Amino acid sequence: MKKLLMMALAALMFTGVAVAEENAGVKFTEDTFANVQKVAKKAKKPIFVDIYTTWCGPCKYLASKIFPAQIVGDYMNEAFVSTKFDAEKGEGIELAKKYAVKGYPTMLILDAEGKELGRLVGSSRTPEEFVQRLKDEMAKIEEK
Repeated sequence: MKKLLMMALAALMFTGVAVAEENAGVKFTEDTFANVQKVAKKAKKPIFVDIYTTWCGPCKYLASKIFPAQIVGDYMNEAFVSTKFDAEKGEGIELAKKYAVKGYPTMLILDAEGKELGRLVGSSRTPEEFVQRLKDEMAKIEEK
């Protein structure tokens, strides 16, 4: 009985950790760009758009190591309405053309109307470095 209770308790603890980690990173809004714009306008936040491709190594690194990080989620979920589009599928094709995306990953910072405010190109080595790059870009935007 004691072993069973300990196993159940351990299972609950591990489940709690998995749920906490799952909710730690960037929350991407998966919708049409027009609907993302409506959400951003209502929230009075800029839009962060990750333009990626499935074959891009740095894009995969961002998706697996940077965006899920707690520090990145804490900053981005407060500052932006975030979304992502595959540059080779659906609406992503037109967005990549419209914003003249030349390399991947390209991350755009847009106002709710879709006007480009800033951009980041390429990956970062650490979540902390990524957040600093975003903060630096936001500081440039605020100076304008």
